[in-house]
Amino acid sequence: MDAIDHFNLRSFDLNLMIAFDAMMQELSVTKSAEKLRIGQSAMSHNLSTLRMLLQDDLFVRVGQKMQPTAKARALAGPVRAALTQAQSALQSTDSFDPDTADRIFRIGITGEMEMVLLPALVHHLQSTAPGVRLVSRSITVETVDLMLNAGEIDLAIGCKESRQIGEVLFESSVACCFNPDMCKLTLPLSRETYLGARHAVLSQTGNVEGCVGDALRAIGIDLDVVLAAPDFMPLLAAARNAPIVATVPRRIAVQYAPLFGLVFCEMPIPLNFPPVTMNWPIWADKDVGLVWLRNRIRSVIGDISTDLPAIAAQ
Repeated sequence: MDAIDHFNLRSFDLNLMIAFDAMMQELSVTKSAEKLRIGQSAMSHNLSTLRMLLQDDLFVRVGQKMQPTAKARALAGPVRAALTQAQSALQSTDSFDPDTADRIFRIGITGEMEMVLLPALVHHLQSTAPGVRLVSRSITVETVDLMLNAGEIDLAIGCKESRQIGEVLFESSVACCFNPDMCKLTLPLSRETYLGARHAVLSQTGNVEGCVGDALRAIGIDLDVVLAAPDFMPLLAAARNAPIVATVPRRIAVQYAPLFGLVFCEMPIPLNFPPVTMNWPIWADKDVGLVWLRNRIRSVIGDISTDLPAIAAQ
């Protein structure tokens, strides 16, 4: 563990960090004071002390609003993470009783797991932990570590490139979905039929070929992509209304393709995708409530995998 300079930190009262975080959230001295239930003069005094200690204005008036300086923006994430960890430490106990627990868990989640895991997890928690509530936040490769480090989420599910503590939940695979009334294709799709079709694929970036197109390009194959979207529902909706093949995660195809009147089958070209993972920050590793939740997620994922049928020509 890194050494702590206790001498220099003596002047940095925890209340100053709380005042700074409140100001970052509200960008108003009046609203920040109300949030902390202190007088406006006390809030102003806290900000003056912070400015002196940090030798920066921190918040400046731009038009009718207060805006954080570059230094304040740089401090915001670490300060929020420190306060979150402090709160977690103060609230932590050596036990967690799901029957009586009244707690909110914040889960960062990708589109696939939002549609596959969350419904099953909520169903499970209703019977095993009725006082537990979930807040779901969308995550991407670019945002997952920032949100974990800032304490905005307790754990992340689905992102494959987090640098936090983590484990593999399951291996990834994809399936092909299309409307048989729009596409006169024979199941299962052959390699030639698949490559000759027009496609809808998932893309979290500006890349029109998405992750499937990138994987195919890596083995020298170009895909004719007409739609790239950051979520799976638009892909399935597009396949329902146009003669295109939507390539989506296998679990999405099994659960949702029939609702759109689509048939589905295995992708005829074997591709390797990164596994789906669950990640959490080191400060949450021993939190008994989060340890319990991670175990519940493992159990629900296991049930989903057990119930998942082999894909035949649907």
